Amino acid sequence: MSGLDDFDDVRRDPDPIRRGKRATALMSIYQQRATELARLRREAIEEAHQAAGLTYTEIATALGITKGRITQIRSGAPSRERAFFGVGPVSVGVPLRVGTDDRMRTYVDAADLATQQDTEALLATVALAAEPFTIAPDATTVPDGDVVIICGPKSAPIGAELLDSDPRLGMVREDGRWWIIDKATGERYGSPMGDQPAGPGDIGYLSRRRDGDRVIVHIAGIHSPGSGGVLHYLAHHLPELYRARGDGSFSLAVRCQLDDLTVTGSEVLAGPYKW
Repeated sequence: MSGLDDFDDVRRDPDPIRRGKRATALMSIYQQRATELARLRREAIEEAHQAAGLTYTEIATALGITKGRITQIRSGAPSRERAFFGVGPVSVGVPLRVGTDDRMRTYVDAADLATQQDTEALLATVALAAEPFTIAPDATTVPDGDVVIICGPKSAPIGAELLDSDPRLGMVREDGRWWIIDKATGERYGSPMGDQPAGPGDIGYLSRRRDGDRVIVHIAGIHSPGSGGVLHYLAHHLPELYRARGDGSFSLAVRCQLDDLTVTGSEVLAGPYKW
């Protein structure tokens, strides 16, 4: 929902509960759009200064505001790397798994939940609202809007379909274990957790794709800690990654170091590969 037509439509909705729900959803969208406009304004000011060579005083005069207001905008508006995740709000999904104890039940893996929470915390640092959800084991469709999908190919079909559509990196199961594979060269990367003996590390996959007017970020670990390793890398390298790749689509693999199941370090293993 967006635009004046949506605003007027909500006002005319005769059902009070539905009207309240729709108003809440529309408020979230408007708030995120206002934040994005603040980011765009800050970026325009910096572009006018750096690329066009205008002084901040000249920019202030051209925009009809004071130089002091320019300073406030430059220091207070969201950073440009906010756009890595889109405009927002951003849905953040993790797999809903099926297990048994005394009966069949569904659950969210503790490592996946931690990665989901880390994603929400990272989004908050760039002024993006997060909307957590779970991915059904048979899910094949990515939700509307900007989204972060934290899901491997063995957890739900949507994880496999997103990886299949990546022209450069994928995941395959060979020799009794999962690998991240370079589709161009055939080189494959295995997790230290799958070695004999197992090593204190894991690897994960990250893609960022522009899909029309929205952004889909896909994260998948060979094991659950690998997804956490991708978030660790993003938390420490988001500005430089966005500077390098901009608003384009790409994928990369991340290697992380673990202390038990806690990520202590992360680095790029392969890529980033532009699509």
